[in-house]
Order: sequence, then structure tokens, then C-alpha cells
Amino acid sequence: MNDAAPRSREDWLERAVALAPAITGAADAIEAERRLPEPLLARMLEAQLFRLLLPRPCGGGEVDPLTFVGVIEEIAKHDASTAWVLCQTAVCAMSGAYMPQAVAAEIFADPRTVVAWGAGFGGKAVPVEGGYRLNGKWLFASGGRHATWFGGHSFVCDESGTPKRTEKGAPQTRTLIFPASAVTMTDVWNVTGLRGTGSDAYEVKDLFVPAARTFRRDDPADRQYHAPLYHLKTDTMFSAGFSSLALGVARAMLDALRGLALEKTPRGYANALRNSPAFQSEFGQLEAELRAARAYLMGTLSGVWDSVRESGGLGLEQRFGMRLAATYTIGEARKVANAAYHHAGATAIFASNPFERRLRDMNAVAQQIQARRSHFETVGKHLLGLEADMTSL
Repeated sequence: MNDAAPRSREDWLERAVALAPAITGAADAIEAERRLPEPLLARMLEAQLFRLLLPRPCGGGEVDPLTFVGVIEEIAKHDASTAWVLCQTAVCAMSGAYMPQAVAAEIFADPRTVVAWGAGFGGKAVPVEGGYRLNGKWLFASGGRHATWFGGHSFVCDESGTPKRTEKGAPQTRTLIFPASAVTMTDVWNVTGLRGTGSDAYEVKDLFVPAARTFRRDDPADRQYHAPLYHLKTDTMFSAGFSSLALGVARAMLDALRGLALEKTPRGYANALRNSPAFQSEFGQLEAELRAARAYLMGTLSGVWDSVRESGGLGLEQRFGMRLAATYTIGEARKVANAAYHHAGATAIFASNPFERRLRDMNAVAQQIQARRSHFETVGKHLLGLEADMTSL
């Protein structure tokens, strides 16, 4: 097992900062190839960034959530797709805490191990001797083009394909982990933003998966490694990571706008943009809005982490709080990004400048499940004492 992962927050952030030139240099290839280029992937593997949330006994970093989101935010300043792939696959690596440690150690013994999975319960898993026979197809496997292992969220079914039920009547579900060699991928990721995530579809047919490589996702009863990090739900880590990604993109656009304002004299203006009182006021307000959103997200996440370490569990109020903070943060980051693009004028529409692609990426982030405005309704119901949908928490 690899035990060389850095331990301090500063170590991890330094590794992310050091990757900036490689990410920036690969930007055109990321966009054109719709995946991370192999040289950049190799640098990220060398930096062990895909192991941020992997248990330490498996050679992982097992970092605290604030360190994780700090790394994602830093990477996102340079490329949103790279940050998205890292966020998605790093959270998938939390699966190492839900399998027998010998099995998890075997999967992650290879330093190139990357785990990816798609959205929804696209599989049917039929119990057989020693494990399950799996058939399924899943969408949106971000980072799947680089993955060495995949996960498939599945219904546990009988031989007829009918889902089995728990004692409370809900469908039985499991996540099954299987090697990339068993997967057939389909290129479906022709999109306007986050093009480099390679979030394609994947499929398996009549695949045997040993029981030891399956678990009920985020179910405490299936947790095999009990460090505080793994008392957080994977959905909580996704929402924290993707909202910090939005902050990083917005920060990059606002910083680019500041640089532009120092030198650009818009058509019809006598002086540089920075000398316009109207622009000065707008820019100051945008800076305040972005800082406020970041403070809200980080403050909420910090409180959640303190609560988990003190109580050993993730309470209902903390889950609602993180959902609210993440959704709000993405919305505010998008507003800042849109405003930065607008204030950049015609400069922003050229692909060679640092606005156009970032705006497309930001709008793609805001179309994802983490940013749905219906989450406000969910939290509002809870605050008003009504029954709320817990699915997205």
C-alpha cells in the first residue's frame, strides 16, 4: 500500500497550485479531445490528487472536507473540466471505506487506480453464489475515460428482473465495483460546457461481481472503515466539491475582468475601464457577492465537519444546511460569472480570451443536479415543518 500521501492542508494545496501551468497548457487539448490529456493525467496521478478522499490504510489522503474543497476550487480556477473530473472520481474513492479493507487495498494498490461511476440506479443485480450477476447501463461517468474501475448503482432483483424490497417496502439497492475491462463505453458527451469531463455512458452485461466488491452506498451498516470523513455522505461531498468548483471558475473570471479593466479602454470611453465610477461600483459589488458566497459555503462546511467529529454522525440539520449552502453558492457564482462576461464586452466572445469557455463551463455546472432551484423548496419545506424529499440530501 502507498503511504506517501501528504498530510497537511498546505501540502495538498501546494500540489494543486503546482499543477496550474500544466492545466493551462492543456486547455485546448482538454476542450478538443473531451477528456484530460494523458500528460496532465499523469501529473495528477503523481500528485495523488485522485486519492484525496481515499482511506489512509489504502494509501489515501483521507483529507478533511475543507482541504478537499480548497483543492477543487484551486484547480477550477484553471480549468473547470479538470476540477470536475477530480471532484467526481475523488468522491467515488470514498467507496474504499465500504468494502473489506483487504479488497479495497487490492483495488487501490495500483497508484493509477481511478474509480468512476454514473448517475442513477441503472443496473439490475441478481444474487448468485458468491456475489451478483449484473446487467446495466449508466450515464454521466465523469472521468470514465481514465477510470480503471467503475461503480454501478443498481437495484437488487430476482431472476425475473423485479426489484426486491426492504422490510419498509423500498427497493433494495447496492453499488457494485467492477474493472474497466468489463465495461463498454458509448460516446455521448457532445456538450457546450464541461466538455473535457468525458462524461460518457457505460454498460455491462451478465457480469459477475463478488459480494465483497458491493455495498449499500452511504449506509453506516456497510461501512468497514470508521474514520470521521466516512460519516459524511458522498452526496454531501459532491455538493461541497461542485459548489467550490463554481467558486473557482467565478474567481478566475472576476480576476480576469480586473486585469482587463486595468488596460482596456472601451469604445466610446475616454479612459480605461477602471476609471469608470459605474464600473468601480459594479466590480466592488461583484467582489462582495463572491466573497459572501464563499464564506457561507466554507462556514457551513466547517460547522458540518465539527459536528461530525463531535457526534460521530451527520445530522439532518447539517444535511439540509449543506444542500442550501451548495445550491445558493452555485447560483451566486453563476451570477458573478455572467456579470464578469458582460462587463468584458466584445473581448469576452473570443475563444482566445479567458471568458467564453469559462462561461460555458459555469452554465454547464449550473445545469447539474447540485444547482437545481427545487432544492430551495426542499429546504423550505423542512424549515416550515413539512415533509421534505430526502433524496438529494
